[in-house]
This record gives sequence, C-alpha cells and structure tokens, in this order.
Amino acid sequence: MKKQLKYIMSICFGLMMVTSCKRELLSPIPQTFVIDLTAFDTPGRIANQVTGLYQTFKSGTFYGGRAQIAGDIRGEDFLNETTNGVTGYDVWLLNATGTSQNFIKNLWAQAYQVINGSNIFLEGMAAKGTSVVGAALANNYIAEARLLRALSYLKLLEHYAKPYTDGNGSKPGVPLRLTAIKGPGSSPMARNTVAEVYTQIIADLDFAEANLPLTYTTATLSTTRAHRNTAIALKTRVYLAMQDYAKVITEANKIAAQTTAPFSATSGVAHALQANIVNVFRTPYTTTESILSMPMTSTAGDNPGTQNQLAYYWSRTPAGVGNGEFSLNPSGIVANTGWTAADARRGFNATVSGKLYLNTKYTVASPFTDWAPIIRYSEVLLNLAEALARTNTGVNVRALALLNAVRQRSDAATVLAPATQADLINAILLERRIEFLGEGLHNFDHMRLLLTIPAKGPVAAKAPGEPGYIWPISADELSLNPLMTDN
Repeated sequence: MKKQLKYIMSICFGLMMVTSCKRELLSPIPQTFVIDLTAFDTPGRIANQVTGLYQTFKSGTFYGGRAQIAGDIRGEDFLNETTNGVTGYDVWLLNATGTSQNFIKNLWAQAYQVINGSNIFLEGMAAKGTSVVGAALANNYIAEARLLRALSYLKLLEHYAKPYTDGNGSKPGVPLRLTAIKGPGSSPMARNTVAEVYTQIIADLDFAEANLPLTYTTATLSTTRAHRNTAIALKTRVYLAMQDYAKVITEANKIAAQTTAPFSATSGVAHALQANIVNVFRTPYTTTESILSMPMTSTAGDNPGTQNQLAYYWSRTPAGVGNGEFSLNPSGIVANTGWTAADARRGFNATVSGKLYLNTKYTVASPFTDWAPIIRYSEVLLNLAEALARTNTGVNVRALALLNAVRQRSDAATVLAPATQADLINAILLERRIEFLGEGLHNFDHMRLLLTIPAKGPVAAKAPGEPGYIWPISADELSLNPLMTDN
C-alpha cells in the first residue's frame, strides 16, 4: 500500500509542481506545491498549473528528450556505441523488458503523469476554475491540457500497443484514464482498445482546434504553447497513424491549402518552411516552421537532466558536445545514394574518431538546452504528400510538389521525379527519414505501416508479431493495476 500510495501521489502532485522557466514563456516563481483545494482560486494559480502541465510534458524522460530518442534508436539508422542500459542499449537491441527502469517504465510513468495532471486540471476547471477566469480563457487552458493528454496517449500507443492497422484498432491499447487519480484505490483499470484510445485522442484535438487561440503575442509563445494550427498539425499525424488518408488531407488543407509551392499557412500562425533548415535548430528556435517545441533553459529543473538530452545521445566530443551514445549506421539512411552530398541536411553529420555522428543538429553543451522539437511544418507537408500519393493513382502532381518543396529547401539542385505511384510513396518515406533524422519519427513510421524493423549491426530484423516489436507494459503498472495485462 505504501508503494501504491507513493506512486499515486507522485502522479497527483506532478501537475502542481512548478519551476521557473523562460521569462517570456512563464512567469518565474519559486518551486512550490499548490494545495489541491485552493489551486483554482485565482487566475495566477490557474495559469501556473498550465505551466506545470508543460513542465511535466517536457520532462527529459518524455518529450524533453527520451520520447524522441526512443523513436529513433529502435530503427536501423543508429548504432549503439556505449552498451549502456541507462541510455537505451536494450531498446536499441529490440529486447527491452518491462522491468527496464530507463525507458519502458519511465516513459510509461511520465506519460501517465501528464495524463493525470491534465485530468486533475480539467476537473478543477469544471468545479471552480472556469468561473474564476471566464469561459473563453478557461476553454483555451482546457484545450491545452487536452492536447497534451492526446499527445501523451499517442506516444503510449506507439510503443505499448499494436498499430491501428493491425486489426483496425481492435487490439488491446492502454488504459484510457479520464478521471483524476487523487488517492489510493484508483489504479485498477483494464486496457481499452486501440480504436477507443484513438477516438479520445481525436476528440481532444478537435476540442483543442476549436478553442485554442489562432496565435500568441510573441514568436516564443507561438512555438512553445499550443495554438489552433498545433492541433490541426497533430491531427494530420494521428490520422496518418490510423491510415485514414482522406482525413489527413482534410486537416492538412487547413494549413497547407496551396496546390503549388511555396506552401504556407494562410491563417493563424504563418507556418512556412525556412529557407535554411539549420535555422530551425538554432537560437532563438522560434521560426514559423516550428509548430511546437519544448523550450529549455540552464535553470535547474528546466532542462532534460542527466542522460536524457538529444545532444548527449547524438553528438560526440571533441567535434560535438555530447557523449556519442549512438553513431549513424553507415548502412542506414546515410548510405542512400538519393541523399546527395550537396544536401544541407548532410551538414548535420560529422565524423569523429572514424565514426559518423549526428553532431550538429543539436549543438548546445551541458546542460544541453537545445529546444526539443515536437512537430514541424515540414511534417505536415510530407503527411499531406503521402496521403495524396496513397489516395490517387499514378504520380499525383500536388504530392510531388509537396515532396520537392521539402527536398529542394535543402537540396535545390535535385528535382525528384518518381515514375509510379509506388515510387512516389517510397520517395516520401525516404524523405521523412532524411528530414526527421534524430527527431524521433522513424519508429512511428515503422509502426503505423506495420513494417518489419530492419536489421542493424548485430541486431536481427524484427517483424510484426514477434516479441519486442512493441514494448512490454511497465512492471510498475502491472504490479499496481490488477486488471492490466501484458503484451
């Protein structure tokens, strides 16, 4: 019981723990706990709780680093260099177990901490908060909480459940917790189906789209706080995961409606590709291409923390700033002859001691305060391109234009000209591997398409249905939830 109570209370109070952050984004206040009964008494306290949700979401064990890292190291484009179990060696080997402290258990726990924090906040707003701040601002805050909850469930489904296409969502998903856990006795809950969880994700994002502001007063806020176009962009990712390509097109057309380049959002935040991709990953990190990123500062507690950081994993000293946990597989995407030497994205790669590392996409040294990317406009364009390519025979002209817009931003001399529909789809998937290398989308693509994870180094390929294709359920959840079943 003590273990259960400690686990539950850590989730319960995760929302209420607020740390200082970037001044323009959040008002710095001392680290403190807010008593549950008075947390919704004033506009300031309510605003601080929204801050707390983002702080929990951007934890290094979640979307401050490890959520993206896990999305890449399961695939074939990276090789492990340290055999360090703390930094994902077992994840890379595709044999992670439910007792793993560092990815399986911690990502699960952090995702549900965000979910429970969101539920606590939503219940508090319903009981008192809306009357304190007024309906319009309340709906804005509620929409942010629901969007973060949706993103958390999407990441859980990616790693701990069969892909939607395997059984059309009928397979066991994860527990769909929509009521706050505030004390013992609330843990037992059976797994909902994958389809049921996706239905809730879409409902949360639909609400977010309808109630988030079109934009914020500063570029920093428009990059680090959810706005209307954030919800729309994320829906293109969700529907892509469900292989509902018609709805990907519907959503993407809201913010990428042009039929020819240049493509840009004509309402809300004016999203557009940057002329130089390098600028997306350099201070101030607030280009209009970055739809949602998690900001980091050198303030204690406001960065990913030890062995969670993107630069720590991908970059290696002396040419870089990190520990070089993973190098680029010479037989992976870097070996593809279609990725030309002139492509600016090859400039992110650097050779150190005879091995190639993703050394300059993330460049800030300890405490590693590169902002963590969640979704970029280039993903929306490629999501739309793929949906168009899959729903139209032949080589769809608009899909090809979207693909070339992303390619030629970094490689102006190359004009992609696939000959068939299948060639076009493969070219889009290849472009995703190049464009989002080190941003955590490769495993997402394997899962949504029910693809075999290719072999790498000493690691054999992993086919759908084999043990390790998806992660086991956290041992902590299994011990606390008697209704939970393992994968």
